[in-house]
Amino acid sequence: MGFMSKILGERDSRNAEDYVELNLDDFDTATSDAAMQVHIAEIQGQQDVIAIKDAIYDGDLVVADITRLRTEDTTVERITNELQQVAREVDGDIVQKGDDQILVTPTGINVSREKLGR
Repeated sequence: MGFMSKILGERDSRNAEDYVELNLDDFDTATSDAAMQVHIAEIQGQQDVIAIKDAIYDGDLVVADITRLRTEDTTVERITNELQQVAREVDGDIVQKGDDQILVTPTGINVSREKLGR
C-alpha cells in the first residue's frame, strides 16, 4: 500500500458494506418550510403540460420524462415550445437532458450548461 493509498484509501476496494441504506422514515420530509419543490413528471401527451405549467408558475422546478413522446415529433415540438414559452414568461430556464428529460425552472433559477467533474 503506497503513501497516497494510506491517506486516501483504496479506490477499488469499496464493497456493499461501505454504504449505508437510508430509511426516509428517519427524516422529516415535511415540505411546509421549503421555498421550492422539485416535481417529477411524465409527459405522455399534451394534457400533461397543464400540471407542469401550474408548478412552474407556482415557483417549483420540474423534471419531465418525455421518453414516451419520441415517436410523435410534432407533439414533442408543440410541448417543448409551450414549455419554452412558460420558462420565458417566468424568467426561468429550460433544458433538455438527452433524449428523455426536460428540466424547467422557475423565476431566478438557471441551469448551467457545463457538466461538473470530468
